[in-house]
Amino acid sequence: MITAHFTGDKIFSSSEDAFALYEKSRFGEKEQSRIIYSAAEALFLISEGRMELLSGKKQISETALIKKLKKSDKKIETKAIVYGDLRKRGFIPKTALKYGAEFRIYDKGVKPGESHARWVLFTAKESDGLNWHDFAAKNRIAHSVKKSLLIGLVDEESDVTYYEIFWIKP
Repeated sequence: MITAHFTGDKIFSSSEDAFALYEKSRFGEKEQSRIIYSAAEALFLISEGRMELLSGKKQISETALIKKLKKSDKKIETKAIVYGDLRKRGFIPKTALKYGAEFRIYDKGVKPGESHARWVLFTAKESDGLNWHDFAAKNRIAHSVKKSLLIGLVDEESDVTYYEIFWIKP
């Protein structure tokens, strides 16, 4: 099990287990002598019983972590559901802030750093409204970084439906 630490807005681990899991499955990002985890990655690993998270010497539960993260990210629960669903399906989601998206998604069998992501992904609850202006903006972002757009909609039962949108030339 990975022992990770939560300080400020960073979740990280310097454990051998963290480095081993990074090499095997690309959880986290290597940064000097530690692995840095996104909020969605940490929530997934905690929910799967593969990580314990400490703030100082006190363990933080998944529920307590969600509560803390919601202060800065209102969509963290939706993102975590989509992240977990994709991981269980064999895809590798990574943050995509520099692309203006929530995640970039690597196809099955592709490791980040060795190839490019296939999709940029935006998450939403099924009950959220998505207007055409927002949709067009998301599609332009995907097109500008040469990726297909993937929208992950989470329903009331936390099931995820994916919609892939890509440009075709007539």
